[in-house]
Amino acid sequence: MLKSDATPARKTPGAPDGNPAAKDNKRTQVAAGFLRQIEEGEEPAQVEGAVIDQTPSQDAPPAPTRSTAGEIELKLIVDAGRMAHFNAAPVIAAHARNKGARKHLKSVYYDTPERALRRNGLSLRVRQSGARFVQTVKTEIADDPLRRGEWEARVPSLAPDLALAMPFIPEKLRSSLEAHPLEAVFTADVHRHARMIDLPTGTVEVAFDQGELKAGDRSLPVSEIELELKGGSASTIYEVALLLAEQGAVKPSIRSKSARGFDLAADLPPAARRPRKLRLDPSVTLDEAFATILRSCFLHLLQSLPAAEDGRNPEGVHQLRVSLRRLRSALDLMRSVGALKDLDALRSEAKWLAQELSAARDWDVFRLETLPTIAKACPAVAGFDALGRAAARSQSDAYRRAHHALDDRRCAVFLIGLGHWIETRGWRNDVAAEDLGQLAEPAVNFAQRILSEQYAKVLKRGRRFKSLTIEQLHRVRLATKRLRYLGEFLLPLYEDRKSTRRFSRRLAGLQEELGAFNDMAVTASLLARLDAEPDSAIAAAAIAGWQARASVGVQPVLQGTWRDFTGARVPWASQD
Repeated sequence: MLKSDATPARKTPGAPDGNPAAKDNKRTQVAAGFLRQIEEGEEPAQVEGAVIDQTPSQDAPPAPTRSTAGEIELKLIVDAGRMAHFNAAPVIAAHARNKGARKHLKSVYYDTPERALRRNGLSLRVRQSGARFVQTVKTEIADDPLRRGEWEARVPSLAPDLALAMPFIPEKLRSSLEAHPLEAVFTADVHRHARMIDLPTGTVEVAFDQGELKAGDRSLPVSEIELELKGGSASTIYEVALLLAEQGAVKPSIRSKSARGFDLAADLPPAARRPRKLRLDPSVTLDEAFATILRSCFLHLLQSLPAAEDGRNPEGVHQLRVSLRRLRSALDLMRSVGALKDLDALRSEAKWLAQELSAARDWDVFRLETLPTIAKACPAVAGFDALGRAAARSQSDAYRRAHHALDDRRCAVFLIGLGHWIETRGWRNDVAAEDLGQLAEPAVNFAQRILSEQYAKVLKRGRRFKSLTIEQLHRVRLATKRLRYLGEFLLPLYEDRKSTRRFSRRLAGLQEELGAFNDMAVTASLLARLDAEPDSAIAAAAIAGWQARASVGVQPVLQGTWRDFTGARVPWASQD
């Protein structure tokens, strides 16, 4: 990879000083505010007409530099052969201002050899469009699926100017960037047809992008429709996406070209992230708490999709199933304010998709964890190889089923519809007038009631814990799992209490121990369905015997975990 010859910023003729500390105070204020929001994971506030006076290179005429608070954007991955069809969709034909503009965009993405920017959720690119070169720094915004921070500056060439980017780089990274020169990691060559459409709820730029990403001798095609909000409500993006989905297969995505290009350069599958920890202010209203919880679930879902669709990383399907369970738990939580018809429809679709993924996850666990662990412990037992081959065939069938569901238009419509419902806070439309007041009340009041009720249910099902049967322990596990999800959503309201962390740890430990019994039941079910070779019967029996023996050893540990859990003080009813 080529090292960049970044051009340092030079003093503007007539400017009082070339030192960044002596620049216009407006730049300093905007940069400082933007940085604080990046580091704290907040959504940047809009900066009306924010213009940062930045020195242009002497090799180019003076050009404006601008800071934008961020972008609100959703991508639709589509088949390249269908792009013209989407461009002629009724929503475009009826609402586009004109025939739009066509551009050839060439971009180079930069980072340090250690990928310091990428590891910290930042990207830096320089894009050429005609004779114009624009450098862009982007950052993720915590817990929001559509929004990203963005800052742009004119530069004289495709070489980056690190001095221009520094005000928007967290201070902890600046020394690393100064010590390690940037290098070009990959390029993007895209032909874009951008059209502006106006709907009653807002204005959206619809960009039809086709081209490729290149990193060394590897390449990846680009065929997507970018929907970027230019004014009005963010729900407009979902309105346009739903109308485009009527014209053919689309896959909603928040995965940037930057993320795809860096994975291409490293020859890695898409990453599968665990959900971010929620942050809720204790004074937040119930309505705002619902919105924050649902956005978190939706973000986790969208982030998990690429890895699940790619299939090379088994964590992809796992995290996608976790995201769907979290979403269903959040929707169940909202039932407490009344009957919500759209909620039931969304929950049903989430359940359908989770069921289509279930077998793939079960076979992943069996092939990658259960089978090799027991085979290694029992080297004298024959038939594990044959059992592995049979399991591989079942795993492939399960993944075909999962990918078929993810490619289904039903999945795309569900995801886009969910995003629209969250963005418009659609639950307000279904709540009876006499119940609307609940949404304006403090969320902590609601949390105390819900957590107390579910905690009591766990204790009731776990009464006389030592003598519970496997079936009864399964019922305790289900109640515990629900309490765990409710805790993830609502315990952040009590984050300043020591008892919150203690209770959360013990609840997580209990769920993990109870899960061991469920894993045995799943394994038995898989073995019963397996179309195995005759000489694998002994290996299958060894697995069943191994797990039965393990269950005996789990009991004392599980009982101790139960005692620890029941002995923990509940944070919603105490003050430290």
